[in-house]
Amino acid sequence: MSKLTLRLTKDVMAIHSLPAKSKIPEQVFNAPIYFLANTPQEVSIVLPSNITIESDDIEDDWRMFEVVGPLAFSLTGILSNISTVLANEKISIFAISTFDTDHILVKSNKIEHAKTALLANGYDII
Repeated sequence: MSKLTLRLTKDVMAIHSLPAKSKIPEQVFNAPIYFLANTPQEVSIVLPSNITIESDDIEDDWRMFEVVGPLAFSLTGILSNISTVLANEKISIFAISTFDTDHILVKSNKIEHAKTALLANGYDII
């Protein structure tokens, strides 16, 4: 598979954890971008850091690479390849997949290191 283009988004993101079966705060739906996950154990919400919600726990200060898509479902190894490059550099990620593409969140203090590693491994970053 050829290397892909990643877009570094401008938003600083926060990852929130809420109790299972929590009501989603209304301000989430007004955010310019957000991701929701609902499991029997928890509700996770990812949204820009400047939007404040009540949550049990929060991991703040993440930046996001978006794989420029849309990506065909027949493609394999996209997240695996990116996460391997970053893991080899000891950079933790939080990954989110949508219908059209993948998003890789990296802590802000590691973003330049991540960009350098990805560029060195043939990825284009815009």
